[in-house]
Amino acid sequence: MSKKAKQENTKIAPQVKIKGRNVDVFYGDKQALFDINLDIERNQVTSLIGPSGCGKSTFLRCLNRMNDTIDICKITGSITLDGQDIYDKEIDVVELRARVGMVFQKPNPFPKSIYENVAYGPRIHGMTSSKEELDKIVLKSLKRAGLFEEVKDRLDESGTSLSGGQQQRLCIARAIATRPEVLLMDEPCSALDPIATAIIEELIDELREKFTIVIVTHSMQQAARVSQKTAFFHLGKLIEEGATDDIFTNPRNQKTQDYITGRIG
Repeated sequence: MSKKAKQENTKIAPQVKIKGRNVDVFYGDKQALFDINLDIERNQVTSLIGPSGCGKSTFLRCLNRMNDTIDICKITGSITLDGQDIYDKEIDVVELRARVGMVFQKPNPFPKSIYENVAYGPRIHGMTSSKEELDKIVLKSLKRAGLFEEVKDRLDESGTSLSGGQQQRLCIARAIATRPEVLLMDEPCSALDPIATAIIEELIDELREKFTIVIVTHSMQQAARVSQKTAFFHLGKLIEEGATDDIFTNPRNQKTQDYITGRIG
């Protein structure tokens, strides 16, 4: 864990940004999540870890209602963002997803120019009234994503022409261009080489100053490096959550200990 991340753990307890209470998720007759209670704290990185199929990505997708796109999916319990129930019938899902952005496992730039990839969200959400304003958002987002210097002379080229690591940073720039409050990342480095992974991890540490970040990762080393809080899922249940240092060095639950030491996986 970085020195900066360790210092964060010693500060006053941060405010809760997202609160999940008694969350159950069903895909048809199959229950995928059981009674999840988890707080996501503001301007921290929370890692969700656990074996494949344990429910961590399912829970992540609950946080911006991506599971709404699956007809057989049913969610009970409550998830609140700044105290507001995101499953309330009055909630505008498009607006919610602007507030809670998402970066997926595989880089998925649009088949458009680098500029248009980043401009897309602000444009459809009506965030700008002039080309000059849009230019500023695009440049600022690319800079925040650590990509601007590499692409500043080729903004008109296709986003798909970039390397895998650059494409993922482009997707991060696209996600933060709508000025979200929360950034969800589902295995954002699993398709990247070690160098690109290191760049993304450094970026995550910088982004948490402006955003609340939730990351799903199979890599316990990555969770230890980038997050201040870690939640361990197993067979659809939240087994343990707490400060990342504590989870990895002094877990309270035997299942957590078994996962960290490789006895289950």
